[in-house]
Amino acid sequence: MRILMAIQGNYGQRIVDAVKKYGPSDWEVNSYTFPATLPAIIDDPEPFLPRELPQADLLISLGEHQGVAQMMPDMVQRSGARAVIAPADNRTWLPPGLAKQIKGKLERMGVDMVYPVPFCSLAEKDSQNQYIREFARYFGRPELEIAFELENIKQVKVLKDAPCGSTRYVAEGLMGIWERDAVEKSGLLHHQYPCLATMVKDQEFDDTLMHRGGLMTKLAVEKGIKEAKGTKSD
Repeated sequence: MRILMAIQGNYGQRIVDAVKKYGPSDWEVNSYTFPATLPAIIDDPEPFLPRELPQADLLISLGEHQGVAQMMPDMVQRSGARAVIAPADNRTWLPPGLAKQIKGKLERMGVDMVYPVPFCSLAEKDSQNQYIREFARYFGRPELEIAFELENIKQVKVLKDAPCGSTRYVAEGLMGIWERDAVEKSGLLHHQYPCLATMVKDQEFDDTLMHRGGLMTKLAVEKGIKEAKGTKSD
């Protein structure tokens, strides 16, 4: 699979690095970096986009400005992408109204788009598109396999990583931790990585997206513990 990631700064670069390092070896991962400063409204994308972008099956938009999101249809046209993942780890970068507008435009172009909030909530069931599902098989909502020695964690295997790579950091930090402390400890490790999602309270979840991301990690640990102990997982 060919992936093109549109980035602006450290937030996007960290995801590019994690996907290149931990994704399947046959994935071709490229990135295009936009300027840190963009106009509020992009009337003409020509000054900001090259005539040609690396050809891709999947475009992942990781801009830190609404202008990058506005250029998603142009990036699709120039890269040939057949699917788009446009996460919102900060609503100011991609507000719901703009996401809906772009999704509609892409659908008219025959291109599927998903809008995970936050990125680490992405699941295979969120789309029937083969490229989105392929990415979500390896990155998105974390999945862990946990083994114990008595009541302490002996091993943690990452089945699915958060796109930023935080799940592997959490897994390493859980080694030797007592079972009863593991879920809470995983939330602390997630924040310490650090999580770059916003700390602004989100109206949809009545919580911050950083805390929402931490919840994804804690639920993965909770499920891993239940499966290791042979108890039913919700």
